Amino acid sequence: MPYFQTWEEFSRAAEKLYLTEPMKVRVVLKYRHCDGNLCIKVTDDAVCLQYKTDQAQDVKKIEKLHGKLMRLMVSKETHSSAMEMD
Repeated sequence: MPYFQTWEEFSRAAEKLYLTEPMKVRVVLKYRHCDGNLCIKVTDDAVCLQYKTDQAQDVKKIEKLHGKLMRLMVSKETHSSAMEMD
């Protein structure tokens, strides 16, 4: 599972992955204090996207993307499309 080198590529790919299959995608945030690394992983079990950073300025970017994905997950449009599938 390779890591993305740039934040822009990762954030676009993560949003695209979520929008293609919202019911299967999950997001994992992991912080390792001993290394000072923050890792975000977005996966649907077929595709795994990862980004790792040790820069404090990237934390705000990760927080913004995480919030955006959470808003998409709780939006009414997602719920209505999920209900149509059942």
